Amino acid sequence: MRILHKCRNTDVDFYVNTCRIKAMSNTTTIEKAIKIAGTASDLARGIRVPIQSVTFWRKGERRVPADYCPAIEEFTNGQVRCEDLRPDVNWGVLRGTAAEKHAEAA
Repeated sequence: MRILHKCRNTDVDFYVNTCRIKAMSNTTTIEKAIKIAGTASDLARGIRVPIQSVTFWRKGERRVPADYCPAIEEFTNGQVRCEDLRPDVNWGVLRGTAAEKHAEAA
């Protein structure tokens, strides 16, 4: 019974650490967006989110929600792309480019 409990804790620790690594991989992209905006406050105001959200993203405590990626891309004039912020989201489907690629392949 102890071993099973230990395995569960290990799995949870692995899951948490994996999530942190994924969140932290995008901190440099957020830093780029902040630099373009001027300050974290300017970015927050520009995309209409609380400064705390930008701070969480910057520290890698949370990932940028996919809903905010287009606003960040627009605010930075395309210098920070949705694909860079959230590579786990299939942006081709949302942009309509996945259908074009599929049609070209056929």
